[in-house]
Amino acid sequence: MIHAILTIDDIASRNTPAIVDYLNEKGITALMFAVGQNVEKYYDNAVYALQHGMIVGNHSYSHPAFSAITFEEAKAEIEKNEAVLDKLYQDAGVERRFRPFRFPYGDKGGANKEALQEYFRENGFHKLCDIQIPYPFWKDFGLSKDIDTLWTFDFAEYNIRPNSGFTVEDVWKRIYDKNPGNGAAMLADGGSHILLLHAHDETDELVPGYYKQFIDCLLENGVTFDVPTFFEPVR
Repeated sequence: MIHAILTIDDIASRNTPAIVDYLNEKGITALMFAVGQNVEKYYDNAVYALQHGMIVGNHSYSHPAFSAITFEEAKAEIEKNEAVLDKLYQDAGVERRFRPFRFPYGDKGGANKEALQEYFRENGFHKLCDIQIPYPFWKDFGLSKDIDTLWTFDFAEYNIRPNSGFTVEDVWKRIYDKNPGNGAAMLADGGSHILLLHAHDETDELVPGYYKQFIDCLLENGVTFDVPTFFEPVR
């Protein structure tokens, strides 16, 4: 059996409601990481995600590389988006029970990494429950201790762009790869994954319903999608 938690980055977007409707049809609760600027641009679509059962976390306000900014700038990025998300939950009429964070690009802040982890601990951010992840690299690289949410499998579909040389066929190769260079094999029996997908209108224009194709494939291969759960913050 293979288990997975679905995370979706960069909401909100034009296609966010369609993604949410599809996930509800399949009985999947996703953890959606929101960029503040995108929420402001497609506010009603972000409200729709909350009101239809998705969990929305913090993915910074403007999606910078955190190793390229100062610690104070990093805090400002996080806190500005926290204010956006607090208002979003309030306007949606949904209690904000969890405050997970994901770094843009998985960039944990370079020299500020430990200071940012301490900031998350001191300010009540929630760590996604990851005790089910069996892969040695998860502990070897300290990911089991970090508060922010990384991933074990990246579809990499955001690379599908005109003249990029990366196509939907490359995504299929990643899904079926038994010995990936990074992360863990998606379809290996006994696996447990945190999946990374993106809500990108640009991808939808090139591969309509891309998220349906990839998730349907996992379902057809016996992947069970779990509801995200979180550890209580340690202050």
